Amino acid sequence: FVAYKLADIYVATGVIIVASILQVTVHWFWKRRVNPMHLVSSGLVLLFGGMTLLIHDKAFIMWKPTVVNWLFAAAFLLSLWRRVSDRPLIQRMFGASGGQIELAEPLWRRLNWMWIAFFLLMGAANLAVFRNFDENTWVNFKLWGMLGLTLAFILVQGFWIASRTDAHDKPAN
Repeated sequence: FVAYKLADIYVATGVIIVASILQVTVHWFWKRRVNPMHLVSSGLVLLFGGMTLLIHDKAFIMWKPTVVNWLFAAAFLLSLWRRVSDRPLIQRMFGASGGQIELAEPLWRRLNWMWIAFFLLMGAANLAVFRNFDENTWVNFKLWGMLGLTLAFILVQGFWIASRTDAHDKPAN
């Protein structure tokens, strides 16, 4: 964002390429593994960012958030088939973070569907903004709009989960 404001979208694209490589590298040295979401996102930054710089066409980097969101939606959708996994992706993600959230299976599936819808809508929103508004509006939306929508979704999801668990019924120790 700062690189864009100080220079242009091509400098910002170079900065995001370097930052994504650094993110994966630092995570590797710190945890001795690569986060799959970081890897997918970084791979797409390299692909779309590289095309943007090589062809000098900003449309490639502007497509990246849509593709990332839709790929995440596809991953969440795939996780609903029993042959792929025994639990929806959102349940595995909450379990992997050591969370103690207990929901019935139908609620985990519904929550997974909420994430699918969210990622589809975020991808469509990015597409609508970059196709119908100027570059500066898209950059501002990508940072502030997408961040705000994501935080609002997570907050609403937190209330939704809390209303469906019995954690709020237990006395505090």
